[in-house]
Amino acid sequence: MGATLLQSLFFQKAAINEEFFAVLDTVAAGDRVDEIRLMSHIHIVDKIFAAHLRDEPHGFAATNRPETPTLEALRAAVRETDRWFIGHAGTLTPAQLAETVAFTFTDGQHGRMSREEILAHVITHGSYHRGEVGRLLKHMSVAPPRDLFTAWLHQLEPQRRVPA
Repeated sequence: MGATLLQSLFFQKAAINEEFFAVLDTVAAGDRVDEIRLMSHIHIVDKIFAAHLRDEPHGFAATNRPETPTLEALRAAVRETDRWFIGHAGTLTPAQLAETVAFTFTDGQHGRMSREEILAHVITHGSYHRGEVGRLLKHMSVAPPRDLFTAWLHQLEPQRRVPA
């Protein structure tokens, strides 16, 4: 059985995260702090919503940590969370995707979303902030990865590219 669209989006998210970390490896440590902070924010939000999906406490008081993690530690943590989302997205039935999850945001406000909406939020939230990282990289004259689902699909399955 092939991957669902949501699972494919999480595979792409994991792949593009790896590409962003590879590019950040080429930037001097002192010049990549803002980029690492944004990638950390993405990761913390991912962890918070993964906890909501599991109906577990997440332990975060904010959507980022006060300290900036090392690139290596953040990369390892992101890999682990990305693997969890890939596996989780692949196990949900349509009925489970439609289930509503009640949770509390880090600001104390309460929310309700379907599991599918939470997964979509995690995908779009990460994409939005990786776009910010890409913009910061461009200002340093560093080419960011192409964070496009179509580019990933065509790299994964070149036969999808049909000559005009």
